Amino acid sequence: MALTQKLLLRQSQALVMTPQLMQAIKLLQLSNLELTSYVEGELERNPLLERTDSDEAPVEGDTAESAHSASDENGARDWLGENLETSRTALEDRLGTQLDNVFPDEGSAPAPRAGQAASPAYSEWANVGAGGRDDGDHNLEAFISAETTLAGHLTEQLVLATADPVQRIIGQHLIHLVDEAGYLNADLADVAATLGARVDAIEAVLVLLQGFDPPGICARNLTECLAIQLRERDRYDPAMQALIAHLELLARRDFAALRRHCGVGDDDLADMIAEVRRLDPKPGLAFGSTLVQPVVPDVFVHPAADGTWIVELNSDTLPKVLVNQSYYAQVSKTARGENDKSYLADCLQSATWLVRALDQRAKTILKVASEIVRQQDAFFARGVQHLRPLNLKTVADAIGMHESTVSRVTSNKYMATSRGIFELKYFFTAAIAAADGGEAHSAEAVRHRIRQLIDAEGPREILSDDTIVDKLRASGIDIARRTVAKYREAMRIPSSVQRRRLKQSEAGVAR
Repeated sequence: MALTQKLLLRQSQALVMTPQLMQAIKLLQLSNLELTSYVEGELERNPLLERTDSDEAPVEGDTAESAHSASDENGARDWLGENLETSRTALEDRLGTQLDNVFPDEGSAPAPRAGQAASPAYSEWANVGAGGRDDGDHNLEAFISAETTLAGHLTEQLVLATADPVQRIIGQHLIHLVDEAGYLNADLADVAATLGARVDAIEAVLVLLQGFDPPGICARNLTECLAIQLRERDRYDPAMQALIAHLELLARRDFAALRRHCGVGDDDLADMIAEVRRLDPKPGLAFGSTLVQPVVPDVFVHPAADGTWIVELNSDTLPKVLVNQSYYAQVSKTARGENDKSYLADCLQSATWLVRALDQRAKTILKVASEIVRQQDAFFARGVQHLRPLNLKTVADAIGMHESTVSRVTSNKYMATSRGIFELKYFFTAAIAAADGGEAHSAEAVRHRIRQLIDAEGPREILSDDTIVDKLRASGIDIARRTVAKYREAMRIPSSVQRRRLKQSEAGVAR
């Protein structure tokens, strides 16, 4: 068989990642703040781009800080830094002990964390060639880590603490209600009414948040803040509980009454006060040096008169730019050299593609958000307990897009609803198959059913994980035992053996 050389003409299709396609993909996954920064950089670089309006004021979110009247609570907090300091001499005379170390200076509170955020505006495509992006245009300042905010610090822990989408929604809502000192300024009943959830579900998430770092965070008052920190140190014994419960006596320097309530002597009382003095009454201030940027929603959802939902884009978050064709025509007449003509052509192409990409980004966000609202209609109408099973593929198939596109759209995008502001990705929950082949159940609905079964059990009727599986299958939920165990552990519910011991001991105490 002879080997010969031939010339063949062959047609094939291939996806080429052009700079324009890369730009469109990048814009799709940017948040509104990142998009604004990116467009500002393009406006500075490209002379053919211009704004369509003269309003250059920064975008303001529709969330506002609530004013709370809590003068008594604030006074109790300030006791740790002021009232006890003035009582040093009186306490030393009464107890006969040296308490210099018990009362450190107010300046010993933890210093705010230092950091620097840099968001340089430069073009991602200025040096893109045939082989891809030129790595020589990196700005080292872009890699400086931004300072951690209190909300960001708590959100990172929330993601690691629970995979339950409903608990994440509730937790994120509570985190947004935490003030700069680290206190939760909200009534749990109001939060439950807003989210359409049970109060006990809100309380369970609050307990989860109160176990986060820094100790004492998400407390509702000073007493709870100090109690959380003392439990963390395993120092919340009955005497310390009595001291924390009577902070007003300590603020009035009524140490005789404190000794009676705590049942301790002078030396023990001095040690207890020293222990309390080392606590942080405002744990959130360690993160207070950075201005917290409010979440600005990308989409608004309003109820319509016919019972449906109106979904609209937040026009304030959409950059308003256009291509100045008249300026291009004027300048192109004076361009003489090939370099000048090539530069103008590149600017025109770049500007045109940016305007098109921004328009496509807005349409895609609206299309995805509308489908999410349609799929999760029960959530908007009846609350967080009615989240349906939903994944990226379901939305992608419904709107004729790829899953990766939907994934990029739901990243760092927020939806403002009557129940609060939620990130789009929080509406995606896992599905549990139905035992009878019917409609699948959402993972949250199954978790809720597991909790109901366990709450209803008596001291002599403790349900094992296998028994829970049988009861769920009898009600039409096809679930494995390991899944029940995983959900139970995620909800911080002890095993059947631990629950039996706990309930039997409680029954014995009641008798």
